[in-house]
Amino acid sequence: MSTVDEATTPKAGLSPQFHVAHHFDKADTQFDAGRMGVWLFLVTEVLFFGGLFCAFAVFRAWYFDAFVEAHHHLDKVMGGVNTVVLICSSLTMALAVRSAQTNNKKATVALLLVTLLCAAVFLCIKYVEYSHKFHEGLLPGKYFTAAGFTTGNKAGIFFAVYFMMTGVHGLHVVIGMGLITWILVRAAKGQFSSRYYAPVEGVGLYWHLVDLVWIYLFPLLYLIG
Repeated sequence: MSTVDEATTPKAGLSPQFHVAHHFDKADTQFDAGRMGVWLFLVTEVLFFGGLFCAFAVFRAWYFDAFVEAHHHLDKVMGGVNTVVLICSSLTMALAVRSAQTNNKKATVALLLVTLLCAAVFLCIKYVEYSHKFHEGLLPGKYFTAAGFTTGNKAGIFFAVYFMMTGVHGLHVVIGMGLITWILVRAAKGQFSSRYYAPVEGVGLYWHLVDLVWIYLFPLLYLIG
C-alpha cells in the first residue's frame, strides 16, 4: 500500500501522496503510532532530566551554604531574558503548527524562522554567560579557581551541577534547531498542509519540552541556588 485515499486519511491529516509503511493497515494508524512514539520519547527525556533535578536536590542538601553563595554569581538578568526568549519561541512554534494545519505556508515558514532565531539568541546569551564564568574561574569541581568565597572550593560543586544541567539543555536546544531547520526546509517546499503536518507537530512537542525544562532550570539555579 503506497498511497492513501480519502477514506483512510485521518482527521488530523495526511496528504493523498503520503506513503503508508507496509506494517500499517491504514494511514490513521500510522499517524497515531507516530504521535505515540513522540510522546514515549518525551517521557524518556523527562526521566533523564528528572535524574539531573534529583542530583541537584541531593547536592544542594549536602552543600547548602555553598549552593546558596554560588548561585548569587549567576546573572539573573541574562537568565531571565533567556526565559522570555524561550517562552516566545514556544509561542511561535505553536503558531507554526497551527499555520501548517490551516494550509498557511508563508506563516508556517515565517514562524519557524522566528523560532529558530529565538533559539539562536538563547545560545548566544548562554555563550556570553559561559565566557564570563570561564574568565572568573567559576568552573566545575577541581577546576574552580574563583576567589572570595566563604565556602571555598565547595562552590565548584554547584558549578559542576550548573554546567551539567545547562550544558545538556543547551545540547537539546542545538538538536531542536536542527529539527526546526529540517521542517523549515520541508515547509518551504510546500510539503505540509492540513492533511499532513505530523513532523511539524512532533518537533513542536519536542521544542515545548526543551522550553519547559528551562522554565524549571531558571528558578532552581538562578533564584533558589
